[in-house]
Amino acid sequence: MRFPKRRNDWRLGRWTAKHAVAACLNLPTGVGALADIEILAAPSGAPEVFVHRRQADAAISLSHRDGTALCMVAPAGIRFGCDLETIEPRSAAFIADYCTGVEQGLIARAPVELRDLLVCLIWSGKESALKALHMGLRLDTRCVCIRPDDYSLEPSGGGRQDLSTESGASNPDGWRSLSVHCSSGPVYGGWWRFERQMVRTTVCDRPLGIPERTPQQSGLAETRFS
Repeated sequence: MRFPKRRNDWRLGRWTAKHAVAACLNLPTGVGALADIEILAAPSGAPEVFVHRRQADAAISLSHRDGTALCMVAPAGIRFGCDLETIEPRSAAFIADYCTGVEQGLIARAPVELRDLLVCLIWSGKESALKALHMGLRLDTRCVCIRPDDYSLEPSGGGRQDLSTESGASNPDGWRSLSVHCSSGPVYGGWWRFERQMVRTTVCDRPLGIPERTPQQSGLAETRFS
């Protein structure tokens, strides 16, 4: 990792993952204690958790981008994934190469000002889903189809939707639901939200409640460099 940006994002991802694991396993978070938690790559490239050099009864999904890191923790044996992506313009060729016909239809109908957000959401959802399938980008991204269930991207009453928040006591961070339809048959559920020009997605093969910021309650941790 010769480039400082990549090196710093990698380190931030490991730091975030260690704190998320410690919160879920009720472990201390002092410097020495965090050193006892190791995040190592499996032969598939997926991160695995070791505590005191023994594999932990916990699994993680990890994503980091542009000074922000996101980690999701669950018991071993559950299929799940999370992803973090920066909203940026994507070409028509990108959409044609990586999106299903259904997804391309959603993008074509989206208001112009929300198109980049929707493409980013679909891509991030695919990344999460392919992590849940334990295959990553070795699979054709068109084998999974991302559908935002709460499709607030559709124009309503001719006015632009404010997608930055969906406030409420049970959902203060504005998470919105999505579903993943796999060509192999399974349908996964998940959540997405965006903040500070970044989209976060989580996907799981079990019922997944609205993510909460408090890692002790949710197993989802996010940190950023400011």
